[in-house]
Formats: sequence, structure tokens, C-alpha cells
Amino acid sequence: MKTFYYSLLIFLLCACKETEKEKLARLVNKWESRELIFPENSIFTILGRDTIAFDTDDCDYRIFTYIDSIGCTSCKLQLLKWKELMTEFDSLTHNNTAFLFYFHPKNKKEIAYILKRDKFEYPVCIDDADSINKLNQFPGEMMFQTFLLNKENQVIAIGNPLHNLKVKELYLKLVLGKAYTNNAILSQTKISIDKEMIDLGDFDWQKKQQATFTLRNEGNQLLIINGVTTSCGCVSTDYNHEPVQPGKSLTFQVLYKADHAEHLDKTVTVYCNVPSSPIKLRIKGNAR
Repeated sequence: MKTFYYSLLIFLLCACKETEKEKLARLVNKWESRELIFPENSIFTILGRDTIAFDTDDCDYRIFTYIDSIGCTSCKLQLLKWKELMTEFDSLTHNNTAFLFYFHPKNKKEIAYILKRDKFEYPVCIDDADSINKLNQFPGEMMFQTFLLNKENQVIAIGNPLHNLKVKELYLKLVLGKAYTNNAILSQTKISIDKEMIDLGDFDWQKKQQATFTLRNEGNQLLIINGVTTSCGCVSTDYNHEPVQPGKSLTFQVLYKADHAEHLDKTVTVYCNVPSSPIKLRIKGNAR
């Protein structure tokens, strides 16, 4: 299947050792066109407590992800990033893609807390018995525990779109088909930025600082933020992750919390569908 060869190519580009390439080849060959088997009585809940009837038959595609009980649950879930991705897919695919979450937690109370904390009000299956994994025997690596399925639950691509933008683009290309080339994910728009650098001046290093940038969509396509990176762990960002309509603006906040007194000059890199992407935003100042 061509999609699998394309998917394999993406991951091979990320692999370093020959043994890893061989492992990827076997993995893709194993899962190509394979039908996922679902437990007969999967129970979906909202926020880990309210049972809900969950039917995805109206959707032509499903993105399925499985989270096992190994390691840091909160780190693995990344629910806020899933919310961003789901919003983007709903907008671009016109709600033709459903999301299936199966969690096998080591601590149900912990996962209920995380769901509530992140306000993740989307149906999830908390699979105490790990039934779906026993039926399918998923790969052990988290990167390969997410699949794009067709209406018959056959695997048409594998990989976690949260960790690799190329995987997300592949998923969108498969879901949108011919419409992909005319879609906002490829179509570029134009933006204006009120400022590209903000000087915070002198301030108490123990107090968190905030700089606000305004990005305005001046084009006729949706403005989509694909990803953001910062030059330092002391810098974070806060913004509305929904696509920005033409003529509308996005308030983009950059937050800085110093670990000690220092002169700062930090950069935030914003990846989006504009010709000048990635965009560089800077903050500087003197934390006394």
C-alpha cells in the first residue's frame, strides 16, 4: 500500500541505526491493512465517571490511540495537545474523523484527576483489563500505538501525530484526499504582527513576566499554528489553538519565569501556514 511506504519513509528518515530501520520495516509490514479488533463491551465515559453511548459509524476515518500503564501517565496522555489536534481535524475535515481513546491506567484515580484537570470532556475508554491490547498486541513503543483507521477499522497509517508534524500531515492527506491540495493546511495565508520583539526592561527576577503579541490573519485562508518551540525551558506560551479566521486576530502570550537574575534575550519560534514561516518572536530584558 502506497500510504504505508510513505509512512515508512517518514520514520526511516528519523531512524539512525540499521537495526531500527529493520525493526520499522517489520512493524509496518505487520500492521499494513490489518483490522483492529475492539472488545465487544467497551465502556466510554466522560471525565472518567459519566458513562456515555459513543458511536463513530458516521465518520469515514478514526484516529485510534492506546496508552499503556508504563511510565508517567500525564506525560503520555498529553490531553491538551490532543484537544488542539482534534479541534484542527474537526475544522479541516468537517467532523469526518472520530477519535478513539483507550487507556490502560495503573491508577484510575490519577487518570480521572488528569482528565478533570485538563477539562478533557471527550469520551474515553478506561480499559482496566487491557482487553484491546490483548486482542491486538500493540507495539511497545508509544510512537507506534496510534493508528489512522478507515471505516472498516483497517489500519491505513501508523504513528503519533502529536510527536511528528509529518505524521499529522500524512493523516490529513489521507483523510482529505483530493481536497488536501485545496485545503488550508497547504494553502498559505498572510499575517501581520504588531511587533516582533518586546523589551521587558528591568524587573524582579522572582516575578513571572508576560509579553503579548498580536497576529492578524490578513489573507483569505485559515491561519493555522502547527507548532511552537522556545529557546529556553523558562519560556512558555499561551494562545487560542483554534484556526484563525480571515480578518481576525490571535493574541499570543509569551511567559517568562527566571531561575535566577540574568540578562535575557529569548526566542519563540512559531510554525504556521504563511510564506515567512517559521516566525521568530523575541523577548529581552534584565531580570535583577
